[in-house]
Amino acid sequence: MREYELYLVLDAEAEEADVQAIIDRLTQIVQSGHNETRGEVIKVEVRGKRRLAYPIKKKTEGQDVVFSFQSPPQVPAEMERVLKINERVLRYLLVRLDED
Repeated sequence: MREYELYLVLDAEAEEADVQAIIDRLTQIVQSGHNETRGEVIKVEVRGKRRLAYPIKKKTEGQDVVFSFQSPPQVPAEMERVLKINERVLRYLLVRLDED
């Protein structure tokens, strides 16, 4: 299992239900699989709305979400695929946390 952190910038106009649906879908992806390949969500932090430093897709405000999880190496690829097709996701950054 590897530990990852996903930083999301969502559309500020997204309803709370839309944000929760995205979080639920990501949680489902992490927890899918058999017992030995099942990931675990460590923390989900919805930081709320903020003004963006520069416009992204003609939007000047966004909602920040930080999603920390442990999973097998194939899970992040599936998460990125889902995030790319979601209209509410303006930007995302998925990083693997190295063990030091």
